[in-house]
Amino acid sequence: MTVEVLPANQPETFYRGAGRIAGFRNVPALPDRPEDWVGSVTTRFGLGPSGLSTLSDGRVLAEAITADPRWWLGPERTDTGVLVKLLDAGQRLPLHVHPDRRFATAHLASPYGKTEAWVIVSARPGAYVHLGFARDVPADELAGWVSGQRTAQMLDATNKIPVSAGDAILCPAGLPHAIGDGILLVEVQEPTDFSVLLEYENFGLTDGHLGLGYDLALRCVDRGRWTPERLDRLRGGQRLLPEAADEFFAAHRLHGGDRLEQGFSVLVVVAGEGRLTGEQDDLSLRRGDTLLVPYAAGPLRVDGDLEVIRLAAAAP
Repeated sequence: MTVEVLPANQPETFYRGAGRIAGFRNVPALPDRPEDWVGSVTTRFGLGPSGLSTLSDGRVLAEAITADPRWWLGPERTDTGVLVKLLDAGQRLPLHVHPDRRFATAHLASPYGKTEAWVIVSARPGAYVHLGFARDVPADELAGWVSGQRTAQMLDATNKIPVSAGDAILCPAGLPHAIGDGILLVEVQEPTDFSVLLEYENFGLTDGHLGLGYDLALRCVDRGRWTPERLDRLRGGQRLLPEAADEFFAAHRLHGGDRLEQGFSVLVVVAGEGRLTGEQDDLSLRRGDTLLVPYAAGPLRVDGDLEVIRLAAAAP
């Protein structure tokens, strides 16, 4: 076997879950931890090694890849290029922003920013996300909201977007956003943990500016108006995610009979059950499984009445 069925990897964080990850997963999971970092070689910002995935044999994934990068990543990659999470919003998350690659390179010593996307697994009736400002917001108004922690004013200025199971939405770096409560989702993102928190007091935090100070950190915020037409272009349609996602990661929805091209990837089974087969692998799959596929696995095939999300780095 080359494909790895992953244990849960749930670092501590500052907001509440509601037990949905434990209910979804087929391995022991902590009901009070709202995130599961799947196949992660990324640490929590300033809190490493928290966030790193451990394989079933006890090895840290990042160390295993360093020891044999070609086996894991293939000849064209030097890193995984992606971070996948399960996220259980037991409460509304704070309004926040992720820097883009240009800002991260200049100020955070990273070639990656944090564009991300969400695939909704389940959602309570009336669930929603906040995404982008509904009007242009001057820099001094935003700074005043943040310094005064005027949460209601910030949220009132955002677009409130209804979501339901099966939806997929791209969240570009720079776009203010907050995931509402009652949602379980698969999140794919660039492999960093960079977040600028526009609200923090209500979550028991003292700030959220990545150690940069808010004068600099707020420069990464997209303060422009996002119209309904612009927001519609962030939603998946015939393909899981819009073409704008292709620069940052690859995400595909697979069903029984579909084939997987060779390459490092993470699989999340979001519905049904079936099998994953290849020259070296034959595994049963069911809803809640998360799997790590190394390059060495070669081409694979899924069969059965199931739905699988395949997540990987952008094409070289």
